[in-house]
Amino acid sequence: MDIVHTLLLTVHIIAGVSVIGLVLLQHGKGADMGAAFGSGASGSLFGATGSANFLSRATAVLAAVFFLTSLGLSYIANSAPRTSGSVMDSAPTQAVPVDPGTTPSAPDSKAKEIPK
Repeated sequence: MDIVHTLLLTVHIIAGVSVIGLVLLQHGKGADMGAAFGSGASGSLFGATGSANFLSRATAVLAAVFFLTSLGLSYIANSAPRTSGSVMDSAPTQAVPVDPGTTPSAPDSKAKEIPK
């Protein structure tokens, strides 16, 4: 289950960063007005309208992958076995061997002096 979690988390991060990159590559609605005054190139690698279709579809596919990996990660997180809420319940305990013939005595009330 740990390998599946790591794989889903890796795909989730890659899809998220890719969606951010693709959104930043796309032209906004006001980009055509800037291209009319010479500040931008209307043609691109995929053609004038081909880039919009390709980038839009790639963004939609990566957004769907991001959504599905989010659901998968939340399912894995909620299906993990529940443990006690106390930290002390999971602390290791050491058994102190007691001689069966003696009873434990109370500590001395006198403080021992430290030699100087």
